[in-house]
Amino acid sequence: MSIRALVPLLAVGMMLGGCSGNSRPIPPVAHVDVPRFMGDWYVIAHIPSRPEREAFDAVESYALRPDGRIQTTFRYRKGSFQAPIKTMHPVGTVKPGTNGAEWGMQFIWPIQAEYVIVYLDADYQQTIVGRSKRDYMWLMARTPTISEADYQAAMARLARLGYDLSQVRSVPQSGKPAR
Repeated sequence: MSIRALVPLLAVGMMLGGCSGNSRPIPPVAHVDVPRFMGDWYVIAHIPSRPEREAFDAVESYALRPDGRIQTTFRYRKGSFQAPIKTMHPVGTVKPGTNGAEWGMQFIWPIQAEYVIVYLDADYQQTIVGRSKRDYMWLMARTPTISEADYQAAMARLARLGYDLSQVRSVPQSGKPAR
């Protein structure tokens, strides 16, 4: 295998590194109506994985597959609004007995990264996805921006969950989804 072919695998490996650990479990929301959760979510802020560190116009899209798993498309531009669109296509699996709030996100078979919905507003307009290791986090919304009050409330939630807020990066959004 060439070095060029190994680079994406190494990046994903670093992103998934430590998918299981001895960290205190992060509490999920009580229930997620998975079909209602499907669709586009703009990434407002995150504690990014290596591939996302310079993301602009980041949008995570979910679609239910006939087999019940979730086809995910993560689109972003690296480094600027003018950069070409990059994509990742992991597949999510809702973990049984979690009321739709905990998923395994698979980038490479057979590894599934922990994906926990730790906040979801009643209207399914804003969400926070986290991990027990508190190493990655995604604050997402159905719109490319949220109010300052909502942003600050999300940061307070993250602090209560044990996240280091100094690691949070706001994702620049042009309002035009990367397609």
